[in-house]
Amino acid sequence: MMKTKVLVLLAAVGMLGGCENMTTGQKGALTGAALGSGIGMVAGGSFGTVVGAGLIGGAAGYITGSAIGNK
Repeated sequence: MMKTKVLVLLAAVGMLGGCENMTTGQKGALTGAALGSGIGMVAGGSFGTVVGAGLIGGAAGYITGSAIGNK
């Protein structure tokens, strides 16, 4: 369990550090996917549910981020 937590923490740090050159839409997609997956895991969903929540969150985040970036 501890190994998984460390791996997730390292992945989060890597993603946050690598976002500098991303567009607003890409940042929104990343944030939406992370939030969707996180909420799916916290809710205790199955693997398929977590992946689906991540995909839906990513799509919604991209659309919202693109709309904000175009203003």
